[in-house]
Amino acid sequence: MSRPLKAEAKKISVKYIRPPLTTDFAVLFLPTEGLFAEAMRFPGLHEQLQMDLRVIIAGPTTLSALLNSVRLGFRTLAIEKRSSEVWKVLGLAKAEFKKFGDIVDATKKSIDQAANKFDELGRRTRAIERGLSDVHELPGPSTPAAPAIEIGGVPASDGGAAPAVA
Repeated sequence: MSRPLKAEAKKISVKYIRPPLTTDFAVLFLPTEGLFAEAMRFPGLHEQLQMDLRVIIAGPTTLSALLNSVRLGFRTLAIEKRSSEVWKVLGLAKAEFKKFGDIVDATKKSIDQAANKFDELGRRTRAIERGLSDVHELPGPSTPAAPAIEIGGVPASDGGAAPAVA
C-alpha cells in the first residue's frame, strides 16, 4: 500500500507544485477514513512524503483542519505584507510631522517677534504719554497770548488768517 501512495504523491508533486505560481506543498486527499487510517498505519510514510515530495496526506476529517491552517497562514502572510506598507506610511508621516513641527516653531518665532514689537510699541506709547502729561489744554483767549510766530518772515496776526505769501 505504501508504494501506490508514494507513486501518487510523486505525480501530484510533479504536476501541481510550481512555486511561486502555486504553494510549495500539495495535498493527497484520501476520500474515506478507513483509507486514511491505513495510510497512517505505515510508520514514517506521512513524514517522508511531506519532507521529500512536499505532499501532505489528508482524510475527510483532517482536510478541514488542514485547509483552515493554510487559510490562516495566507492571512498571516497578507497581514505581514500590509504591516510593511503600514510601516512605510508611518515613516512618511513621521517625516511630514517633523516638517510640520518646524513650521510650527517658525510660526511661534514670528508670533513672538510680533509680540515683542507690540511690547516696544507699548513702551513708546507710554514714553510719549509721559512727555505729553504736562500738556492739558491749548491756551485760550483768557490766558496770555502765545509768542508770535513768523511765517515766511511776516509776523502772524492774533485773530485772523496768516497773510498770503505770493
